[in-house]
Amino acid sequence: MHNGLIVLDHPAFDRIYGSEHKIRIARRVNLLAEPMSKEEVLKRPDLLAQVDVIFSGWGAPLMDEAFMKMAPNLKAVFYGAGTIRHFTTDAFWDRKVAITSAYAMNAVPVAEYTLAAVLLSLKNFWKHAHAAKQNGAYAERVPCAGAYGSKVGLISLGMIGRLVRERLRPFDLDVLAYDPFVTPEQATVLGVEMVSLEDIFKRCDVVSLHTPWLKETEGMIRGAHFEMMKPNSTFLNTARGAVVNEPEMISVLQKRPDLVAWLDVTYPEPPVQDSPLWTLPNVVLTPHIAGSQNAECQRMGRLMIDEFDRWSRGEGLKWGISREKAALLA
Repeated sequence: MHNGLIVLDHPAFDRIYGSEHKIRIARRVNLLAEPMSKEEVLKRPDLLAQVDVIFSGWGAPLMDEAFMKMAPNLKAVFYGAGTIRHFTTDAFWDRKVAITSAYAMNAVPVAEYTLAAVLLSLKNFWKHAHAAKQNGAYAERVPCAGAYGSKVGLISLGMIGRLVRERLRPFDLDVLAYDPFVTPEQATVLGVEMVSLEDIFKRCDVVSLHTPWLKETEGMIRGAHFEMMKPNSTFLNTARGAVVNEPEMISVLQKRPDLVAWLDVTYPEPPVQDSPLWTLPNVVLTPHIAGSQNAECQRMGRLMIDEFDRWSRGEGLKWGISREKAALLA
């Protein structure tokens, strides 16, 4: 039986694993201690010297050269959250430790949130709800696209973008997409019309952003894109705020009150205190809630146990991550 540790922030342990998943882990590995924070585990080099596998999540320890020296037998890390870029280092990758992440499971609630936002946006939900609260009476109905024959644009067809596309299939909608890495054959299977980034904004009633935050994608969405948008259309961002040039976006939103920007992410996050995003009536702000929340996080812990079972049977990791892939998972 492998020696194991559960290392992450204590609140994250309760959300991702909890007592039930801890029992399941203990049936599979010899847990050397109770769940520990990264600060606590660094004070126990005697435990790190014995550990073979680590179950982790938000609050994972930085696995730099010093950490790797303290954990000479570490063979696999099961990270029950999304991106691993903030705690993996060259020293970690050079050791060729197997690692997997629950980014795929974290994508599920994001796709569900996006689907809800798309359908509500096609009814101009926000404008009607906001006007009723502001005026104390129902305002005149704003023309809406509706969910029949309307166009929804997806920017990037990675894990989340593809899940959103699948959830849109039952509806009578045309789905357009922009992703320079998708082949015509893949587009046919996905049932999307591949178009330019400009066409997404020009033609779609709702535009949903799913591009990862990379150096190459910072500020990719510009004010000019918002200026192209159809009357009464909506822009959704559940990806990362830095992918959007926010000052340019704000400038257009101030001039185009017919548009709506539904932002679950901003840059910085939250917006600075005097940002117009707080007060613009055509901006919907939610505090980065699209990803796994509360009990939804247990799905990620369950996946890590399933991944351990595959790894321990020598089957390989279904959601294993390489050094190259890690750079793409924002």
